[in-house]
Amino acid sequence: MDNYFNTLNTINVNGKTEQKNGLTYLSWAWAWAEVKKLYPDATYTIYENSNGWFYHTDGKTCWVKTGVTVNGIEHIEYLPVMDFKNKSIPLNAVTSFDVNKAIQRSLTKAVARHGLGLYIYAGEDLPEDSSDTTEAQKPDTGINYVAESANSEKPEWLVLWEKLKEEFTDEEKLKSTLKSCGCQRTKDINGLVYHMVRKALKDDRENAPA
Repeated sequence: MDNYFNTLNTINVNGKTEQKNGLTYLSWAWAWAEVKKLYPDATYTIYENSNGWFYHTDGKTCWVKTGVTVNGIEHIEYLPVMDFKNKSIPLNAVTSFDVNKAIQRSLTKAVARHGLGLYIYAGEDLPEDSSDTTEAQKPDTGINYVAESANSEKPEWLVLWEKLKEEFTDEEKLKSTLKSCGCQRTKDINGLVYHMVRKALKDDRENAPA
């Protein structure tokens, strides 16, 4: 059987991208059209919260959750609702227009997980020990979550990583769950990622056969 990922991954998307604030964006409409041409049964889902809203929130900022299914395989993407500077918008300032833009960007990234245009996001998953990107250069990736810690001099990502390892001792599963939640490096863990990973692992634990 042909690998559908390879089929989508070989498509040249360069002519369908645009640059904004140093980042490369791919047209959602074009990306979805290309997927549907090759895989007409493909579907996408915009996940609502418990109130039926198209965004999720911790009371401070918010994010969207989308999924794209191709060949029966779903890839889910979480994306903060951000302004034109790629900074998370405070909840009280978020508009439906902001949410709609985040949904479109999130769906495009979910499509990329299936192969189409994945290479344009290559800079987001640098190796763990990379020192090319400083803290000041990193984009705001989500909720400004302040973890409680007896060692306040520790960076937030390290505090959160240690909390996760303390609660979930299977480090290999923990790392794979991090990647499935869109976090390629432990140094990129923030409050949003922490809560997503913790929920996913707790759900797995609760649903595990007795």
